[in-house]
Amino acid sequence: MTKFPRRLGAVALTLSAGLMLSGFSSHSHFTQKPRWLDDMIVTDYRGDDDLLTAGLGASGLASPTVPPLADATAPTPAELRRLAIHANYRALIDTTPGGGYGRLYGPNIDLDGNDTLGEGMIPGTEYLAFARRLHGVRNVTMLVQLPDSFDAEHPCIVAAPSSGSRGAYGAIGTTGEWGLKRGCAVAYTDKGTGAGAHELETNTVTLIDGTLADDDAAGRDAYFSASLSEAERAAYLAEHPNRYAMKHAHSGDNPERIWGRATIEAIEFAFYVLNDRFGTPGRNGKIRPVITPGNTLVIAASVSNGGGAVLAAAEQAPRGLIDAVVAGEPQINLKHTGRIRVFRGTQEIAEPGKPLYDYVTYANLIQGCAAIAPSNAGSPFLAVVAPALAANRCASLAAAGLVSGATTDAQAEDAAARLVAYGWEPDSALLHASHFGFVVSSAVSVTYANAYARADVRDNLCGFSMGSTSAVGLPAPPPASPMPTVWSLNNGVPPSTGINLIAENSLTGPILEALAVSPSTGLADYNFDGAMCLRGLLEDNDVQDGIRAVSVRGDLERTPTIIVHGRSDALIPVNHTSRAYLAANSRIEGRRSKLSYIEVTNGQHFDAFLGFPGFDALFVPLHVYGGQALDMVWAHLTQGDPLPASQVVRTTPRGGLPGAVPAITLDNLPPIVIEPDAADAITATRGTVVVPD
Repeated sequence: MTKFPRRLGAVALTLSAGLMLSGFSSHSHFTQKPRWLDDMIVTDYRGDDDLLTAGLGASGLASPTVPPLADATAPTPAELRRLAIHANYRALIDTTPGGGYGRLYGPNIDLDGNDTLGEGMIPGTEYLAFARRLHGVRNVTMLVQLPDSFDAEHPCIVAAPSSGSRGAYGAIGTTGEWGLKRGCAVAYTDKGTGAGAHELETNTVTLIDGTLADDDAAGRDAYFSASLSEAERAAYLAEHPNRYAMKHAHSGDNPERIWGRATIEAIEFAFYVLNDRFGTPGRNGKIRPVITPGNTLVIAASVSNGGGAVLAAAEQAPRGLIDAVVAGEPQINLKHTGRIRVFRGTQEIAEPGKPLYDYVTYANLIQGCAAIAPSNAGSPFLAVVAPALAANRCASLAAAGLVSGATTDAQAEDAAARLVAYGWEPDSALLHASHFGFVVSSAVSVTYANAYARADVRDNLCGFSMGSTSAVGLPAPPPASPMPTVWSLNNGVPPSTGINLIAENSLTGPILEALAVSPSTGLADYNFDGAMCLRGLLEDNDVQDGIRAVSVRGDLERTPTIIVHGRSDALIPVNHTSRAYLAANSRIEGRRSKLSYIEVTNGQHFDAFLGFPGFDALFVPLHVYGGQALDMVWAHLTQGDPLPASQVVRTTPRGGLPGAVPAITLDNLPPIVIEPDAADAITATRGTVVVPD
């Protein structure tokens, strides 16, 4: 078996010599079914179906039209898979031609950037299974895609944990596509989150393939169950009808604590699949492993929560298992950040490296007021923030001493300034309206409060539940149950597929959170009391334990790594994540570090938003730079090319007026370079990071 030259020179391992990687006592387990693995579902996808596009092709993925179902009340597993791939691909990538889809990236674009692949369909085989109990987390989905182009003489694996709280296909567009085009096996995992809904009213759950079952009948095969007895469920529904439990929030497992381990085990699953397929029987009848970490390139890559997962995996994996990492806009929580410093130019950032729960609950309090600041009048989707409710939020904040100012405008400007002081870049100011108006900050705060506290759905933590609502925001039966397609279309956190956040403690009674009247203020102020309660949980011992359980050190064990992050990110601010992680890594690894940090100006968190007016003119796709980073680590591993030095990449937004935004070109997107100019170079020394303006 031929090994990649860089890989062979780096580790000099051969199976026949009997040498073993540090951290692995034997390669034999790569031919044995992992002890945590359930029975596999093996499916071939060829002809009118495929691994990457589910038969939709590049044009079908670009279409906003949802793939049709023969029976909307009982979709088949194949239809559910097609829906999931369509929804997850489009949720992470701008699929408009003006934004670059079909020209700069997409299934039809080959690895050299040329439009040669037609519809881009990739035939192969999928292997799907649950990890029953993965370090205490129940039913973690594992999925391996093995393209027909896989070369067992030059094996490679790309690990692609899902972004956000999505299901197993959550990284198919951001990472899976690149790996499949390379002919690599792609190892996906939902990390123990995913769109696992339990419809309590009907006691309906999903199975691993998205089909439905009664919870009692499903038993341990349920993708997720709230695990209530019939009496407990009835008692809860008597006071809270039409409610749902969601896996990430209500599993009681705090799944984030195993995101790195889930990524590692997904890689182990891929090795098992590959040796089961390509291994050869030994004299004793047992399969002899022929594809091992010693002769296989393994790259872990994903974005957002998946980006945090691959960094955690690199810190936790046995040495030699993961050869390189690419993390896009990673959500990562750091341990002990008091000894790091971060500067933008000459301005030092106060307290960099705050954990997610700290900064997201602060955003949930302040963003609604900041969104209506006169200085943010050019915000995309400003219309989704109700001016009267936002003004009431400003008034409630002012009464609590959390913002200053005698007028709403003054209070809003003060709120905007406080977000910057708390670690947001000024470049992200125009994004606060969309993040607050679309309930991003609130949904993340509620989900992680429940997860970190390991709360039960019946706890209604801080007066929040999740359920369907009527046109006027009251809890009500949905027009049609979301359950038949929830596995495919739900993103794992409300609001999604008609499952919304409900404020239980509103003076008007349970109602859609945005419409709540806070008991402490008597105002319809976007549920100020709920936001204050969530913020207060930062001091709760259970929540603090949950945060500690998910935190990492910044020690990558010299694994070649590229982090790509947009400076304008308003959901995962660079000062608390990527910049802080670089600082921590430089303190621990020093000159031995192989971490490169690429900060992209005019890049924000949600590339899919770039297809909407305002976003298209102001921001650029980070997806392009994620692809460049993957190409660079591949060249580093296979050819010995150097990794790029840490740098700021200065992009040019498309500009233009609504409806007249020019198509993006490579002139807008200068490439990552190996050696940046001094004015663009990011330095990291002994825990101090300096990022040029």
